[in-house]
Amino acid sequence: MNENLTGLIKIVGISILLVTLWIILSVYVPEKFLSPNNIENLLRRTALYGILGVGVAFVIMTSGIDLSLGSLVCLCGCLLAIFLRVEYQPINQADVWAISAENRTLLVPSETSLESGQSLRLFNARKARNLLARIESVRTTEFNGRPAKELTLDQKPSRDDALDGSLTAIGKVVPVYPLESIRTPASDDSGNARPSELTIAAGALGLQPRDRLVLVSSKGGIQEKTIATVSSSGQQTKIQLKDAASEVDNQWQAIPVKRVQRMSVPSAVGLVLLIAAGLGLLHGLLITRLGQQPFVVTLCGLLIYRGLSRRLSNDQVLGFGDEYADSLNALATGRWVLWEAADGSGSFGIPYVFFILLGVALLAAIFLNLTIWGRYILALGKNQEAARYSGINTGRMICLTYLLCGLITGLGGILHAIDANSISPSSFGNWFELWAIAAAVLGGCSLRGGEGGIIGVIVGTALMQTLYNMIVLLKIPSELEYVIIGAVILIGVVSDELIRRAATAVRTR
Repeated sequence: MNENLTGLIKIVGISILLVTLWIILSVYVPEKFLSPNNIENLLRRTALYGILGVGVAFVIMTSGIDLSLGSLVCLCGCLLAIFLRVEYQPINQADVWAISAENRTLLVPSETSLESGQSLRLFNARKARNLLARIESVRTTEFNGRPAKELTLDQKPSRDDALDGSLTAIGKVVPVYPLESIRTPASDDSGNARPSELTIAAGALGLQPRDRLVLVSSKGGIQEKTIATVSSSGQQTKIQLKDAASEVDNQWQAIPVKRVQRMSVPSAVGLVLLIAAGLGLLHGLLITRLGQQPFVVTLCGLLIYRGLSRRLSNDQVLGFGDEYADSLNALATGRWVLWEAADGSGSFGIPYVFFILLGVALLAAIFLNLTIWGRYILALGKNQEAARYSGINTGRMICLTYLLCGLITGLGGILHAIDANSISPSSFGNWFELWAIAAAVLGGCSLRGGEGGIIGVIVGTALMQTLYNMIVLLKIPSELEYVIIGAVILIGVVSDELIRRAATAVRTR
């Protein structure tokens, strides 16, 4: 029995088990299992975990292991959220250095663009309450030896305050612009409100789609709206909002707010992948150059990356909100619609992330089966000493496999983070290494190394996700989830040993 036939038997066996589970679920819970939504979710989860399985398979084929995979997924998700963090900053915002309630004055830096007759809003003050007021006069002065402007208002701030040595500002002030007009079209036939259109009495504000407007009223009302389209002409700026501004009239005023994105999407994604690949390479160097065991190195990585994630995020939940709904979110959660009911009651499509899995699997299969490096990886997994004596640079190949594992894990971490849109640094990615290693082992990768294939990893991932789907659909107690997964892994390992022994017996006859 040759090795190719042994690998084929493993894949056929696991495929038969997978199809059997599909048949059982189709018989017992057909309305749930065969629903378009459930199949889409099964494809999406298979893709997300399958990418991780492909990455760890390279390491397992060299008789290595990577226990840091789940923590690296978390770190990559946190880094992506940090790199793509979006802040909204009011245009022409200025610091406030001092407030005098009795004199109705504010002291601000001299470069502030506020002038007499303009309206402003005081906010984020240390002691005084938020205030919407008009500037009556502006006077040049000094504050602690620094050039300043003294703004006299038509209303009294609630409390006095002044800058001390430990602060750079005691509050913020921003210009407020009057609304010349606002129009909200009638609702559509379905009763949905149409976007509002308004004109601000100011030009050259530099606003763009996705920036925001904070609409404020002297009576205390406040609404924050996202800009859909904007155009400026002279001293007017015409804006269409993404949704309706209810109960807003010409008595309200507007504060333009600029959207500031820390990094571009390609730069953030590229940097995260580079960091993940670098950490994978570091694992390989520690194993080959310092002679450390893969188990120990990646176990340390598991702890370090989890701690770094919690530190970088201040142990706070991170996410993307709706900032990337038309780009990154669509990549991870979008789908290619194949069928849609005429009445709009249902549809079915293949998730985009599944195509990413197919692409990763195709490239990995080509690398493993059609390049000399793939042959080297399998050879050193079978017998590292023999591979070294045959002229293979085993240290370099082991480093390559850990680099590939880190790179592919980084991609998986990005997709998992976008799909979840909520990254808790203390728990995100927990046990992902279990799912990935189990999928690789079930798919024919031997923990002894030297055996495995990409197709088997995909089938193994599909089996693991089908098992999870079965637990949910058949309402099996969640406490038994890991019992079932552990039993399946054990069965896979035992089967691998039995097949290996049978193949050895046939070859020695």
